[in-house]
Amino acid sequence: MAIQQTEKIWHNGKLIPWDDAHIHVMSHVVNYGSSVFEGIRCYALPNGPAIFRANEHMQRLVDSAKIYRIDLDFTRDELVSGMVEVVKNNGVWPCYIRPIVLRGYGEAGVNPFNSPTEVYICNYPWGKYLGADAEQGVDVCVSSWTRIAPNTLPAMAKSGANYMNSQLIKMEAIVNGYAEGIALDAEGYISEGSGENVFVVRNGTLQTAPLGNSVLPGITRDSALQIARDLGIPIVEQGIPREMLYIADEAFFTGTAAEITPIRSVDKISVGKGVTGPITKAIQKEFYAVIHGEKPDRHNWLTSVPVGAKQPVGV
Repeated sequence: MAIQQTEKIWHNGKLIPWDDAHIHVMSHVVNYGSSVFEGIRCYALPNGPAIFRANEHMQRLVDSAKIYRIDLDFTRDELVSGMVEVVKNNGVWPCYIRPIVLRGYGEAGVNPFNSPTEVYICNYPWGKYLGADAEQGVDVCVSSWTRIAPNTLPAMAKSGANYMNSQLIKMEAIVNGYAEGIALDAEGYISEGSGENVFVVRNGTLQTAPLGNSVLPGITRDSALQIARDLGIPIVEQGIPREMLYIADEAFFTGTAAEITPIRSVDKISVGKGVTGPITKAIQKEFYAVIHGEKPDRHNWLTSVPVGAKQPVGV
């Protein structure tokens, strides 16, 4: 899905034209993958645009930078304000927001410390990530590529380098005719998709892998767990063997891009009856009711963007 260009990008505290957001080919990030980033959605509510869990996303960005020893000159709150500013000035919503912190043009070599830190925030229209059938469910496979192992690359950081592993998982799935792949961790337990957390339901209990299974601490994952608690659904965070995907009653992905997407089959084996199950539907219903402004934002997940009389731009 091609990026639809907007007018401005936030760069180190200032708005610049989209076409002026350049980096040098010899920037550290180009040569060594030294970036951390976020993916955030801004929704069109009846009273205007609102960014979903802005504080939590930017806290994770700050945490990712700290893990990778990237110095940031901006606080979490300043970065949240930057997101609000770019959405407001571009007048585009609903939209996807991409904050990225990268090591720029400095010294050559692996040592990153003498390369400057650059911070960008852009937004652009973006629709469903896993395709038109996402509401009915998607067909996925278990990837032959193992998720990054503990003490190799830090799975709790959302970094560009980590996503080379995700690209291998995604490309393999696509060329084999699947919408997505699910990676196992180094011990053979379910980890996550190329860009989504994984949930399964068995006998009325919601299960998901703990962070120790090389899982990114997903913001939508956390939201789904909170909704499940609100609905009184039993939850277990534990290591999940591969075969649970084949005998689960329900399964679904969560993620900013995927939102809450049911899994219809795994390795050509139907999940349950091959249709979206009742627990998945209940969590979806609550999630979409909040982000569309149909139910109160009781957990303060939405950050409003003051836009005056501007009208939303659809996707």
